Amino acid sequence: MSADLSQFFQVFFEESAEHLAEMERILLSIDPHAPDEEELHAVFRAAHSIKGGAATFGFSDMTSTTHTLESLLDRVRHHELGLTAEMVDAFLETKDAIAMLLAGHRDQAPVDLAVVESACGKLRSIEGGSLAAVQIVGTAAVEPDAGSVATGEKEYRILFRPPADLFIRGVRVEPLFEELASLGELSITAQVAVPEDFATYEPEQCCLSWEMVLNSTSSLEELYDIFMFVADEDEIEIQVIEPALKQAAVPSCGLEPSEQKHTSKAAEAPPTLESPGRRLYDRDETAPNAFGRRPADGTEATSIRVGVSKVDQLINQMGELVITQAMLAQTAQQFDPVLYESLHRGMALLQRNTRDLQESVMSIRMMPISFIFSRFPRLVHDLAAKLGKQAELKLVGETTELDKGLIEKLADPLTHLVRNSLDHGIESPEERRLAGKQPGGTITLRAAQTGGRIVIEVIDDGAGLNRSRILQKALENGLSVSDEMADEEVWQLIFAPGFSTAEKVTDVSGRGVGMDVVMKNVQALGGRVSISSESGKGSRVLVSLPLTLAILDGLSVRVGDEIFIVPLNSIIESLQPQPDDINTVSGNTTVRVRGEYLPLLRLSEVYRIREAEERPEHAVVMIVDAEGEQVALLVDELLNQHQVVIKSLEKNYRKVDGTAGATIMGDGHVALILDVGDLVHLWRKGL
Repeated sequence: MSADLSQFFQVFFEESAEHLAEMERILLSIDPHAPDEEELHAVFRAAHSIKGGAATFGFSDMTSTTHTLESLLDRVRHHELGLTAEMVDAFLETKDAIAMLLAGHRDQAPVDLAVVESACGKLRSIEGGSLAAVQIVGTAAVEPDAGSVATGEKEYRILFRPPADLFIRGVRVEPLFEELASLGELSITAQVAVPEDFATYEPEQCCLSWEMVLNSTSSLEELYDIFMFVADEDEIEIQVIEPALKQAAVPSCGLEPSEQKHTSKAAEAPPTLESPGRRLYDRDETAPNAFGRRPADGTEATSIRVGVSKVDQLINQMGELVITQAMLAQTAQQFDPVLYESLHRGMALLQRNTRDLQESVMSIRMMPISFIFSRFPRLVHDLAAKLGKQAELKLVGETTELDKGLIEKLADPLTHLVRNSLDHGIESPEERRLAGKQPGGTITLRAAQTGGRIVIEVIDDGAGLNRSRILQKALENGLSVSDEMADEEVWQLIFAPGFSTAEKVTDVSGRGVGMDVVMKNVQALGGRVSISSESGKGSRVLVSLPLTLAILDGLSVRVGDEIFIVPLNSIIESLQPQPDDINTVSGNTTVRVRGEYLPLLRLSEVYRIREAEERPEHAVVMIVDAEGEQVALLVDELLNQHQVVIKSLEKNYRKVDGTAGATIMGDGHVALILDVGDLVHLWRKGL
């Protein structure tokens, strides 16, 4: 029977991507001079898991490449070889090659086989060089007439009794046999359990078991690991029949890679039956395998994989439920609470349950920003080496959560910002020494939640932005500038399309598209970008984004005949000022709040709303937080607190400055949701 394994491909692809990411994270942080034992085991486990899954699905290119990596990792973790910086670089290069092969199978992306072979060649070169050194030392200790050494080959008896649903799960045994055969001389005998009653026989069920005899230098644990994805412990039995020591001539230094591998195992002590030497860290006994099987003890998996489209559909339905609940709540207000007490009690319960359900659904889509941050250590590592610079990346606030939709779209802008900081910000080691700095620079990625927004900062301790150079370049590009411009305005010039201060175009910078892309992508997400810089001390780029693109808590306010929604986490307090609290300074109105004078922003002026209350003492002043700055927002009346569903205005109408979108109220009317930070920026431009 030919089993269709394509239904399991996606699980394998996702798990392999996670293993590769974990491998890269460890390799970038590991100290070659004093590597942590568990980290070495973790890298080996990741490579071994990928190899096992690739062999199961018949991806021979991934299997062979990962096997080459695994062989060298195995010798390093068993202290046969010492870890070096050269090895770490080779491991990272091989990881990239495996990722390219994975993308080829997953996305039908092109694969550069020369890159794969180059990575494998470096691994074989490292392993081969170390073997030659070992052999030279060993030869000196051999008597002149000693023409042979023990190879350490053992004979194994392997009995594989798979469960009846082996074929139904789509498991192929051919790759298992091929991998065993690659370890030595293999003979296989199939045993068939003939059913007593063919009338009830299920052809899809497995009635086979296999008995194999293998002569190999491999260890017992390596044989068990081959079956780790397809067999539980009670389904596989491996015994050492006879540790036959065979004689072989001392090899020369010009061995083939496969022969070198066997020679390196020559001194390995043969394991005994009483202590097979299996290590639990080589197999996660609590994790489901690539086919979703649970361990024999019935331990449940702690997570499930769900398609993003299903989560989006759930959130959309949740949004419609919130709108429906608001409509019912508004209708229920028309009924006498005394006569219809049970109705109002039921509506209050519905509102509470809807809120709890909304928070639970939204938490599914919220993800830690470490999903983005984790890719930058490798970027900084490789780019710093390419530019001849020394740089350290610090990550702060990795557990900060935001909407998955934002995470996916933030990758490109943050990549441009980090590359820009390293290329333009961080100086060369020589320049930093002349400036009295440490030769290595520091780039800091920091994320934090402020009010209803996520603030991400990219900070470097480099040379800072060159004001005169930026102004000169702006003039050359035909931009309208002057020496009287404030620093903040000058820094914003680097976001102009085609703007670059690079002296020459390279594959890293100089084309003037990076910062332009950052601004466009962030603005498309309803966010803002600001820059601050100090000459000789570095720069700071701040990206501010809404926390989520789906649902938020807000307070409805009335200005004239218009209804607006103010995000609840942007509101500090509301008050009704006295006449003597209102002052005018340089033509701008301020409100005194506990001895502090705050600028007064009239919504009626920004959006040209007629019949709005103009006298602050007869209206309501809301003190709001606009990215760290407090502003007094003048509205006519506070209405009610709502859980509102954010609807995009750009998709259905057009971009409205100062807003984060719109929502549908309980009575069917559309209300604009204010973006307080953008609103303050818009108001200041009109001053």
